[in-house]
Amino acid sequence: MIEVKMEAVQRVYTEKKDKFTRFFELLSQYNAKFNLTSITEEKDVLYKHFYDSLAGMDLFPKGIEVAEVGSGGGFPSIPLMFAREDLSFTLIESKSKKCDFLKVVVREFGLKATVLCSRAEEVSRSNFREYFDASTARAVASLPVLAEYCLPLVKPGGLLVAYKGPTEKGRSAIRAFSQLGGELEDEAEYSLPEGIGTRTLIVVRKVDHTPPKYPRGKGEERRTPLS
Repeated sequence: MIEVKMEAVQRVYTEKKDKFTRFFELLSQYNAKFNLTSITEEKDVLYKHFYDSLAGMDLFPKGIEVAEVGSGGGFPSIPLMFAREDLSFTLIESKSKKCDFLKVVVREFGLKATVLCSRAEEVSRSNFREYFDASTARAVASLPVLAEYCLPLVKPGGLLVAYKGPTEKGRSAIRAFSQLGGELEDEAEYSLPEGIGTRTLIVVRKVDHTPPKYPRGKGEERRTPLS
């Protein structure tokens, strides 16, 4: 059973505080133009974005390539790259203004990341299908929908690390995982500081190839989620 230790998260944040401070400045600057996040107060950003993103930092094997689906303002990917300089990321985001912001952040910090301004279902139909060692996403969609976007990007043997809220559990999507070549491996509930709330990390192992018909595309993933 995986365990999230907030003491470790806090230690990493303190060690990298200069980077996080600058990232907060950029996020605040561009948020006024690009609507990157509705969470804007410094303490809320600290706990709900930075600490929450760092919660999964130990779940990724060393030196792997990770696809992030629906990167938005760069969560969890940017904090993860601050903490884990061995990781490489491909940031998949469909909105051009958010892509522009992500490119600024990648250049500013010299991160090992590429920004793809595209939809996940389109990327899954390209040379990136079953290319990555892992995929991740945070606050993008329900688990069955998220799995259909993410698992086709992951090679067999790889991982999906899903950041979810307090109520959605891995067992709710076991059948969807199976249809996509995955199986539930582990999950952990954790609490953010100062009573901010609880969250869940869900780890899915890719055990087989994803059938060619997935993802279905044209919004079918959201209209009729796998069950």
